[in-house]
Amino acid sequence: MGTPPFSCGGVHLAIKRKGIKVMMTREEYIESLRKLDLKVYFMGKRIENPVDHPIIRPSLNSVAMSYELAQKDEYKELMTATSNITGKTINRFCHIHQNAGDLVKKVKMQRLMGQKTAACFQRCVGMDAFNAIYSTTYDMDQELGTEYHKRFVKYLEMVQERDLVVDGAMTDPKGDRSLSPSQQPDPDMFLHITEIRPDGIVVCGAKAHQTGAVNSHEHLIMPTQAMKEEDKAYAVSFAIESDAPGIIMIYGRQSCDTRKMEEGADIDLGNNTFGGHEALVVFDNVFIPNERVFMCQEYKYAGMMVERFAGYHRQSYGGCKVGVGDVLIGAAALAADYNGVPKASHIKDKLIEMIHLNETLYACGIACSAEGKPTKSGNYLIDLLLANVCKQNVTRLPYEIARLAEDIAGGIMVTMPAEQDLRDDMLGPVVRKYLQGAAGTDVENRMRVLRLIENITLGTAAVGYRTESMHGAGSPQAQRIMIQRQGNLEAKKQLAREIAHVDVSKDHVAGK
Repeated sequence: MGTPPFSCGGVHLAIKRKGIKVMMTREEYIESLRKLDLKVYFMGKRIENPVDHPIIRPSLNSVAMSYELAQKDEYKELMTATSNITGKTINRFCHIHQNAGDLVKKVKMQRLMGQKTAACFQRCVGMDAFNAIYSTTYDMDQELGTEYHKRFVKYLEMVQERDLVVDGAMTDPKGDRSLSPSQQPDPDMFLHITEIRPDGIVVCGAKAHQTGAVNSHEHLIMPTQAMKEEDKAYAVSFAIESDAPGIIMIYGRQSCDTRKMEEGADIDLGNNTFGGHEALVVFDNVFIPNERVFMCQEYKYAGMMVERFAGYHRQSYGGCKVGVGDVLIGAAALAADYNGVPKASHIKDKLIEMIHLNETLYACGIACSAEGKPTKSGNYLIDLLLANVCKQNVTRLPYEIARLAEDIAGGIMVTMPAEQDLRDDMLGPVVRKYLQGAAGTDVENRMRVLRLIENITLGTAAVGYRTESMHGAGSPQAQRIMIQRQGNLEAKKQLAREIAHVDVSKDHVAGK
């Protein structure tokens, strides 16, 4: 295996001060990644040093913010929690929700992280996977007499003690989507078990669209959909180190990402500090020791794990997208200031609408959290119907918020000269002359705000704000299916019958 189980490349990822366990700092997190032997490829070449690569580093900075904020007293209520396993203070991103208050704090934490980074901060998927696997393995053990929950709790204790970033991985490439996993011409279109050994399993396949994979110490794998008996080889859940033999990561391209490679790039990046990323993670005959296996062919429980994870992750979007939306609304308001129209009635109305839409998303995230209930395992699950309503809104409202921001910014957002032109001795004065906005405003500041709006609506941050809003945690139809299942139409029919004094004995057609 290259490194023993639970070693994470042998990196010591926790320190103690005066006998009290503390979490990693931002700097310790970054240094821990340097010691991993990650196999990362981008544009046909292996990246030997992902930590300092100019395209990847902004996404790492976003994750590092989760460590930085957890160290600050003013944010510790949201950013930290008390472990139900050890009783120690841990980063909330590694926490198992113990009550509805924890679910609410999760959403508030995600909004805060979005406000601080204006990008995807990449730890939500792992947190949501922890909670879905925690309750599902408990139910499996109760029915089947397995020890998956015990294994998972031991694994999670290690994650909490070492304050790790874990990439929750669910989505498979899927190949021909009209065919089940076992019917695919190429079995690797869904990650699957190829061999079961006395000491573990061997898996092949890939996980696609993996948020923050390159910035993670571990990958935590889940099945991608409900399974039938013929698909049991694909019903698998496990954890593995990111630098384990047989794992490679192919970094995903993003709009405007190569701007980060330009010498002295700053203004044109829009957000020169933070970002997000996705990767295709390939598993080529990877061995997983038994203590890290949490599902092995128990196909009846694949759907439960998927449904619970999807619910948690759809809840997450009521926080993270709202935080980024806060930044976008602020940028649009600044653009109006620079354009000299902050008092125009139509501008005020557009900003009001943006705030209304953003707070609607937040309200959904808080609502599904406040209505959370305990599972048999003791951790809390959000209200699944409201979580799916939350995500259904997220597939729509951020697009309107972005449209309004572009409307307020004006066409100059996408036709503006480059930063190099502004810095040029000959062209600079010309750019400053013709890009001047309202009297007393600075041209460079105006350009920075416009590029930030471009970054969030069209550039690298748009991947996490717009496109992920559409397809992350399941594309729109997935939520509509769950809303239909959870909507309890029969109970609503009965409410109407009682109010209208309907005599059901007179109805003879099913469904009426």
